[in-house]
Amino acid sequence: MTPISHEPPGYACPFCRLVAGGGDHIADQRDVVRRTSGALAFVSPRWWPKNHGHVLVVSAGHHENLYDLPPEAGHAVHDLVREVAVAIRETYGCDGVSTRQHNEPAGYQDVWHYHVHVFPRYDGDLLYGTKPHPEFVPAADRLPYAERLRAYFEAL
Repeated sequence: MTPISHEPPGYACPFCRLVAGGGDHIADQRDVVRRTSGALAFVSPRWWPKNHGHVLVVSAGHHENLYDLPPEAGHAVHDLVREVAVAIRETYGCDGVSTRQHNEPAGYQDVWHYHVHVFPRYDGDLLYGTKPHPEFVPAADRLPYAERLRAYFEAL
């Protein structure tokens, strides 16, 4: 398959900055809840109305989408998605967990680095009938979720 890319020239990937140990005004290392050699998990800076504290799991290497994701990177992300889903289920008091992954603009991808959303789910939360808040969530609001998940992982 011919690689499909929508990444603009000179793209400064925010997820690569996090993986490298940096951050920016949107997300930083305080949001990171778990790191493996192949993937990174952090509390998302954008939330859905009733699914606060959802987590993004990204590949450690820069791969734009599912189409160019090497199998070993996919396995690393999936393994961490599972760990995060268990941690969310154990620590958030939610009724379940959903995962989502998007490719290309028509598939609602808007950051050009492979990532998977891990959402806490609650009965009647209407996740799939709502859109994320347009503003980024302040770091102070994300911190309690990140601390809860980090504590869970540190206790393992």
